[in-house]
Amino acid sequence: MAPVRAPAPRARILLTLAQELLTVERDPLPRMSRPRWLARLPHAVVIYAAVFFGFLTAQQMGEHYDDYGGIPLLAGLLTGTSIVIAMFRPIGGWWFGLLAAGVTAWSVRDNVGLGQTWPWIPSGLFAFAPVLLLVALRVPPRLTVAAATVPVALTGLAELVSKPEHSQTSVLAALFVFGFVGLLGYALRATRLARGKLVEQETITEEERARRTLLEERSRIARELHDVVAHHMSVISIQAQVAPHLVENPSEELRENLAGIRENALEALTELRRVLGVLRSEQPDDPANPHHPQPTLAELEGLVDNVRGAGLVVTTEIAGIRRPLTPGVELTAYRIVQEALSNCLRHAPGSRVEVGIAYGPRELHLCIANSAPTRPAPPSHGAGHGLLGMRERAGMLGGELAAGPRPGGGYEVSAVLPMDPETKRTDEDA
Repeated sequence: MAPVRAPAPRARILLTLAQELLTVERDPLPRMSRPRWLARLPHAVVIYAAVFFGFLTAQQMGEHYDDYGGIPLLAGLLTGTSIVIAMFRPIGGWWFGLLAAGVTAWSVRDNVGLGQTWPWIPSGLFAFAPVLLLVALRVPPRLTVAAATVPVALTGLAELVSKPEHSQTSVLAALFVFGFVGLLGYALRATRLARGKLVEQETITEEERARRTLLEERSRIARELHDVVAHHMSVISIQAQVAPHLVENPSEELRENLAGIRENALEALTELRRVLGVLRSEQPDDPANPHHPQPTLAELEGLVDNVRGAGLVVTTEIAGIRRPLTPGVELTAYRIVQEALSNCLRHAPGSRVEVGIAYGPRELHLCIANSAPTRPAPPSHGAGHGLLGMRERAGMLGGELAAGPRPGGGYEVSAVLPMDPETKRTDEDA
């Protein structure tokens, strides 16, 4: 038995085009995205064109070709219907348009006079143009070429087989009109797809930028927390090692327990460094470097003095009993104030800034507010995700952060941080 040969590339392309021309899938004409009140304008224009060309076809068949009765009405109805169908099923509307053109050509053939066109009458030629345009707007280019070529080829075939005497050819007119409409539809479709891809790419880029900024902020927080936790684990290990020497004749059980505490602390410290060590910066001037102590609220005055030196008027007010907090809360509070003051320098030059810190029984309240700027802010080249980092820091401790414009002008950032994040987390879990 001879092997079955695969179809040649050209035959395969023609077979694919034939299958696509026989597929009348639903593909509605999209609405206009903006403005909203014009969303249905394309649909209204298409319906108006359907009614207009339907009546025009029946009128020209009667007045120019002396063809009256039910057939011209049918041809006009098919012409208008083809345009409406093409609005929802482009290939289906294309077939209806060819059917309308065939009915029209068959009906007027015996009445074609000197100088009149056939098989296309003038209105039929221009009535098929919006159908072809609706096809070209929503199908691939190869299918647009086929949809424009087939009616031109059928026109030539009809004139070759059954052209009336003294009639004028319509092949060149069909070639020009359908070629122009096909190119216009292809250009509009390419523009629409390019604009859609651009919007999609901009959306993806913005999401990726926000995600990358969030990951960078989390990495920086992780490095800082690593330093804090590593310090305390090291202290636990040293205290567990020294404790037996502070007790006279310690029991063997006490030595074993303290040795176990030290081993567990060292093991936890090793695992912590193994997981988070890759996030540490190798640059010596990095503020997250382990050789530099992490800032606390005790260094707030130095931070404020630096901002004052940059040209802002900053006042501070501390309420409640000032006391040391856990390292994580101290670091988070300092970073929030630091970022808020940096935003004031960048976006509100010449403004007056008020920094308020209130020590409550169980929560630390922060408020950084600035007045309206007195001069225009220079253009910012940053990513603009400082608020995202501040919210991430507050959220990691179970706190809350709010930011927004003030009623009288200016901007305000306020945060509430639990004094003991572990207790806060336990209460929420309960």
